[in-house]
Amino acid sequence: MFEKILIANRGEIACRVIKTARKMGIKTVAVYSDADRQALHVKMADEAVHIGPAPANQSYIVIDKIMDAIRQTGAQAVHPGYGFLSENKLFAEALAKEGVAFIGPPAGAIEAMGDKITSKKIAQEAGVSTVPGYMGLIEDAEEAVKISNQIGYPVMIKASAGGGGKGMRIAWNDTEAREGFQSSKNEAANSFGDDRIFIEKFVTQPRHIEIQVLCDGHGNGIYLGERECSIQRRNQKVVEEAPSPFLDEATRKAMGEQAVALAKAVDYASAGTVEFIVDGEKNFYFLEMNTRLQVEHPVTELITGVDLVEQMIRVANGEKLSLTQEDVKLTGWAIENRLYAEDPYRNFLPSIGRLTTYRPPAETAAYTPGTAPGAAGDVVVRNDTGVYEGGEISMYYDPMIAKLCTWAPTRDAAIAAMRVALDSFEVEGIGHNLPFLSAVMDHPRFISGEMTTAFIAEEYPDGFEGVTLPEAELKKIAASAAAMYRVAEIRRTRVSGRMDNHERTVGTEWVVSLQGQSFPLSIAADPEGSTVTFEDGTRHRVASDWTPGKSLARIDLDGAPLVLKVNKITSGFRLRSRGADLKVHVRTPRQAELAALMPEKLPPDTSKMLLCPMPGLIVQVNVEVGDEVQEGQALCTVEAMKMENILRAEKKAVVSKINAGPGDSLAVDDVIMEFE
Repeated sequence: MFEKILIANRGEIACRVIKTARKMGIKTVAVYSDADRQALHVKMADEAVHIGPAPANQSYIVIDKIMDAIRQTGAQAVHPGYGFLSENKLFAEALAKEGVAFIGPPAGAIEAMGDKITSKKIAQEAGVSTVPGYMGLIEDAEEAVKISNQIGYPVMIKASAGGGGKGMRIAWNDTEAREGFQSSKNEAANSFGDDRIFIEKFVTQPRHIEIQVLCDGHGNGIYLGERECSIQRRNQKVVEEAPSPFLDEATRKAMGEQAVALAKAVDYASAGTVEFIVDGEKNFYFLEMNTRLQVEHPVTELITGVDLVEQMIRVANGEKLSLTQEDVKLTGWAIENRLYAEDPYRNFLPSIGRLTTYRPPAETAAYTPGTAPGAAGDVVVRNDTGVYEGGEISMYYDPMIAKLCTWAPTRDAAIAAMRVALDSFEVEGIGHNLPFLSAVMDHPRFISGEMTTAFIAEEYPDGFEGVTLPEAELKKIAASAAAMYRVAEIRRTRVSGRMDNHERTVGTEWVVSLQGQSFPLSIAADPEGSTVTFEDGTRHRVASDWTPGKSLARIDLDGAPLVLKVNKITSGFRLRSRGADLKVHVRTPRQAELAALMPEKLPPDTSKMLLCPMPGLIVQVNVEVGDEVQEGQALCTVEAMKMENILRAEKKAVVSKINAGPGDSLAVDDVIMEFE
């Protein structure tokens, strides 16, 4: 077995590989850029080597710099993680030339299947059903438009070397095809060092289901079930689960056997994923093969008990698979939510900055990859992360913060566990998508399992504006807030020294206002908790060990768990739960009467300004002072976290002032241009 491996990656996947290597008794080497000097993966590894400036194309994807780090440290093998050099055959060949093992497939398999154009041709030759498209290279935007018309809109414009949603656009007309081609080409060059583009038909209403395969160098191959990855935004997966709530055993078997056959056709050896789109009749079509470990691999590990990273290392060491297809058993249900540094209230645009608070829910101590999940209890919580409290989220890399996973014996139980885990996850200092993930977990379509890749576009066509809770849920939060406020008032009177019996100075009648509604209620407290009664007779029993100053309140409400993130405001709290962000005021009846008379403060008018929606770099400005712009017209392009974002006019206007140009770095809400 290897004594030392180098991880040619960063963030949560580097940390994930280090954990398994440590379990196997293998020493690890981290590499890091200027931006990652204090990163978690650097702190976790046994050694670390600096490889250059922050941009990935000057550090993490420069093969020579990785090779130098290998020579410096004497690493015998390299795990590439995903992204960066993980599907670069030149990197695999460079390692082979140096006599260093690549913890991944052979260079020939990477070349054959890692390239999306080549992989489709091989799949077609092998008799695999594929999506209609143009497999040749496309030279310019005009050719892209011509091909798109031949295929028929809508089309998907994709980077041949792409992944993770980078270099990918959907076009519904000539204008979008022209713009999408150029943006995809730019993103592909910046992210992968390869700007080749191809176009295929975009199949509407599909499900995205993928098969995990595992092969060794001795001709053995198995599949480890499927993952449902249909909840996507901008072609980037957000929520994954295993197994799929849609597949039956016959379809699973057919997809699995086809995936293994395809892997064997290219002499595949390692963990890999064959992705399919599946229609409503369970017809499946080969989409692509990812010749690497997938971001969403934890859900497969949770339902199979197989440590995929360990298996990759053993295969790279020349070992035969210790598992046969008959050994693979799918147990329970697992769900993964990807926590991104993206602000859902700003159309999911990237957010950067310092993590002033980062407190994930406690992981299940008994669980480690490679352990049957049922042995850890009825529920498993797992959080794969590469950050820590006080660390920086950089503009140079993917915005993923963590991958939160839950496992339970049933899908409903896994979803319920995920709701509590999301509400327990404390992140402050940056914009993030926790509220949105909570909203998805409560959405009827997700709960029913009836979702497609169009789920987010269909259910949130105008973006995410938070969750509006039904009255029954509001009353639960109102009851909890009243009980918490009572505890805070008792403490306040005790500190102020008012009377000996502090509890008697605190009233029992309150009015709780939240989400535009007010609920008069009364509280009857006892040593075990409080009974809260509303005017209509509704009652809730509230028990908690929360004390003022705690940022998380874990409440037993009528015997069920309720978790609230808590911040103090005047006469109440800011409470966040289940995707809702609520200002909750708790007042005496007289205070509530007076508060109703207070005028509402209106926000400033920014309707005549184009504000930068995220920290980023201005790539292009499309207009000049004096130009009359139309609704939907492209105004400028901002690049952040390797993604280009085109900012468009919201209405007809005349440009009166331009405050920024190409190359300028802007912060959130900086004014890019103004209108008459």
